[in-house]
Amino acid sequence: MTDLIVKEDKIIERILSTELVRVTERAAVSSARLRGRGDEKAADQAAVDAMRRELNRLPIHGRVVIGEGERDEAPMLFIGEEVGTKTGPRVDIAVDPLEGTTLCAKDMPGSIAVMAMAEAGTLLNAPDVYMDKIAVGPGYPTGVVDLDASPADNINALAKAKGVPAGEITVVILDRPRHADIIAACRKAGASIRLITDGDVAGIIHCAQPEETGCDLYLGSGGAPEGVLAAGALRCVGGQMQGRLILDTQAKVERAGKMGVKDPKKKYDMKELASGDVIVCATGVTDGALLRGVKFHPRIITTETIIYRSVTGTVRRIFAEHRQFEKFKLD
Repeated sequence: MTDLIVKEDKIIERILSTELVRVTERAAVSSARLRGRGDEKAADQAAVDAMRRELNRLPIHGRVVIGEGERDEAPMLFIGEEVGTKTGPRVDIAVDPLEGTTLCAKDMPGSIAVMAMAEAGTLLNAPDVYMDKIAVGPGYPTGVVDLDASPADNINALAKAKGVPAGEITVVILDRPRHADIIAACRKAGASIRLITDGDVAGIIHCAQPEETGCDLYLGSGGAPEGVLAAGALRCVGGQMQGRLILDTQAKVERAGKMGVKDPKKKYDMKELASGDVIVCATGVTDGALLRGVKFHPRIITTETIIYRSVTGTVRRIFAEHRQFEKFKLD
């Protein structure tokens, strides 16, 4: 049994350091070919198709627990879909083949292809719904912020823990009409606001690097897939996060219940969203603060990828030159 565990761990590590990178690279390259074309669906579909192809080549028995839809919404990577060759270890998969579809379609900064892989049963299994989120970076006492506290209370608590006035706290929020009250409350508390048009995985990760990004706190609602992916990344680099699924209809409550969500109002902490040995991999599609985008040259394609692993706390950046570019065209 011990030999089997060691063997599977080595398989997982090898996948995550090499083959897993290829999964997000291919998704990024495929969607990058449609940058600036104004067609969000086509760009997203290109990323989905490429990611599915590469996942199905991996020696794993994977199951998508966080995806872009459910079984009746294929050909997206749907919740419950099995991927891989079915010959390796069982793993959970969370995907966002193209985070920031609008950013890609408009060739704006910050679009990425991102996914997470973890031991089976360790990623939150939930329907494709919205999630309320709050996140901060490393170095603060446990519970310094809370999803149920007001924006002002969270800002003041974080400012006190950081040893600065509230006016030096910067809050990252998705620029959506539903966040008007949160934005107003943050500004009333004296904090600065950094509005992002899309991409709350990157937005949350930015809070884990305040010295580089100037971002301290993430607030607001966004997709549950992005919440799980971001929680996985934060577990690798440090920080705190809480999330609550927005199950605002009976149909959503019932669907979540069938997937094992017993309490529709449960507040999940970071380790409940993504526990165990989790790896998050992201490749830039368009240039952004987190990653450089795909570049097409006459004879090569270049990509930049970042990989996070929770068990080791390792963060790797891979800048790759792909000389077999005809293969990318065929894919």
